[in-house]
Amino acid sequence: MSALADRVGTVWGTSDWVLLDQARIDAFATVTEDHQPIHVDPVRAAASLFGGTIAHGFLTLSMLSRLAEQALPVLGEVRESLNYGFDKIRFLSPVPSGARIRAVFTLNAVEDKPGNRQLLRLAVAVEVEGAERPALVADWLVMLNFGENA
Repeated sequence: MSALADRVGTVWGTSDWVLLDQARIDAFATVTEDHQPIHVDPVRAAASLFGGTIAHGFLTLSMLSRLAEQALPVLGEVRESLNYGFDKIRFLSPVPSGARIRAVFTLNAVEDKPGNRQLLRLAVAVEVEGAERPALVADWLVMLNFGENA
């Protein structure tokens, strides 16, 4: 298995900036059937405390897979990398339509598991370009399967 334990406590990767524009927000609303006006109605959202449409929190969360693929190193000896869930997710600030986000991933723990696997605990902060507070922070669990021959 990999020597990931040496990287615990370090920033493991930072993604590029990704645009969350109204077209992406509208497409997410269609797929999830979540058509709240703060997400899809610019006129009504302009009168809200947000002053315009904002991305769904779950849209921001769903972007983690893409952001992780972009930011995290490829571990050649890994057969599969599986989303194992979250211990904590907090939505701290809105992502206005048209804003760019990126994710910073910190490796917080590596736990050996039976079957030649390791459970990674990643602290993730999704930043909004130009904002002081992150939009989202999460403790993400990822299971690495190294297979029988690793």
